[in-house]
Amino acid sequence: MNHSKPIAIIKTGSTFPQISAHYGDFEAWIHRGLGSATGVMVIDAQRGGPLPALSELAGVVITGSHAMVTDQAPWMRTLMRWLYILVHEAVQVPVLGLCFGHQLLARTLGGEVADNPMGLEVGTVALRLTGAGRQDALLGAIAGHPWAQVVHRQSVLTPPPGAMVLASNGHDACQAFRYGDRVWGVQFHPEFSADVMRAYLQALRGEGLTQQQVDSHLPEVRECDDASTILGRFARLTAAQVA
Repeated sequence: MNHSKPIAIIKTGSTFPQISAHYGDFEAWIHRGLGSATGVMVIDAQRGGPLPALSELAGVVITGSHAMVTDQAPWMRTLMRWLYILVHEAVQVPVLGLCFGHQLLARTLGGEVADNPMGLEVGTVALRLTGAGRQDALLGAIAGHPWAQVVHRQSVLTPPPGAMVLASNGHDACQAFRYGDRVWGVQFHPEFSADVMRAYLQALRGEGLTQQQVDSHLPEVRECDDASTILGRFARLTAAQVA
């Protein structure tokens, strides 16, 4: 593993306080998934601080957020400009967007993001991999057990021009895409454990979910071990790029 350049975790939000008090926050879960030997730097994009020079990075992971891409807050527009340059000029830097990060990448690259007509998708769900997804360096990890944790109201309704859709399901036609050979967006959360997913369901009781809905989703939650390996695969890929 290369230690000279870190992976930048671009923090675009935080989990619910009651969840972070017990399990930590997005960046901690992502770092755990990348592997403890992977050097990381955490950049809080919402605070509007300077974004790192592209030459300093081995890779970039964009976190989830409770914000909505369609809000187009100033910090989002700043981050999108940086990501556009990253994708088109830093040709050796792999990028992975998770949930909100997936949507922000898609919007940056010319895709359409909006409220999903089917509403909130939450819990442990089944995905369908495309042929390209089954062969993909990251998504191929879940070909045998295509289950993942999700919680989102908005979706990538139209992928970016030239992007390859890697996974879908009945709720979302673009659960994952690849742009070129080193930029990925996944609507799901490879960093979520089953306990975190259950905690999200409880936190959403009365805030988008009824008690009956929570009760129906909870028994379906399971660990998604294959999906959780995607972050480790991404870390190995960044190491190979800079080796």
